[in-house]
Amino acid sequence: MNTFKQHSILPGFNLALGFTLLYLSLIVLIPLSAAFIRTAELTWVEFWAVVTTPRVLASYRLTFGVSFAAALVNAFFGLLVAWVLVRYHFPGKRIVDALVDLPFALPTAVAGIALTALYSGNGWIGQHLEPLGIKVAFTPLGIFVALTFIGLPFVVRTVQPVLEDIEAELEEAAATLGANRWQTFTRIIFPALFPALMTGFALAFARAIGEYGSVIFIAGNMPMVSEITPLLIVTKLEQYDYAGATALSVVMLVISFILLLIINLLQWWSRRRSAES
Repeated sequence: MNTFKQHSILPGFNLALGFTLLYLSLIVLIPLSAAFIRTAELTWVEFWAVVTTPRVLASYRLTFGVSFAAALVNAFFGLLVAWVLVRYHFPGKRIVDALVDLPFALPTAVAGIALTALYSGNGWIGQHLEPLGIKVAFTPLGIFVALTFIGLPFVVRTVQPVLEDIEAELEEAAATLGANRWQTFTRIIFPALFPALMTGFALAFARAIGEYGSVIFIAGNMPMVSEITPLLIVTKLEQYDYAGATALSVVMLVISFILLLIINLLQWWSRRRSAES
């Protein structure tokens, strides 16, 4: 008996698996391997010296810290937006639903220019914030705004279909058994949404880490203050320091992979716990 037999409309499991591995190798594994191979031109001492300079460490803290904060905010407000789009009917709902996808279609450079124009000292919003002592453009806060803007759709579009599949009868049954709205949400709805919410958070976080176009316009790009790691990589490439650029790329790749692996493990644990309960 063949335990690996797969019933599928594809030509066959072995053939489909072979094409999958070939495609992933050409698109993902080989380009990433090239970064490691180029970095191998450096000795360990040289590699460590490149990736641990004060300027580079400051860019790590800014890139990962602001990306994580933006993903957290998007997880909360993305859930709220998805809830409104699924559970309520109101005039202009289709327009609002379409606007959620706007950061997907909008070129990142256009997003950066638009946000800079809004939040600069003489912008529509910035001119009202700066008298209050809140400076957004050309500060780390501007980076946070840009990353929040580009990351929101990932959470909304991940949570929305799961929320649509939750049957209203479950909530009605909980209310019949005496549960209030908060208990219904925390014990019935949120556990079902949590894996999707974690997926949306991971996607928003990963997208924010690699964002470049929208950030460089609003960040100010001041070393040790508002300079992100992707900008440092581009700077080294412009200086023909390819080994240094790939060294920073490898660090970003390893850290990103570890963080996403942890998030995926949390998703697996959450699904397993939901299945057992």
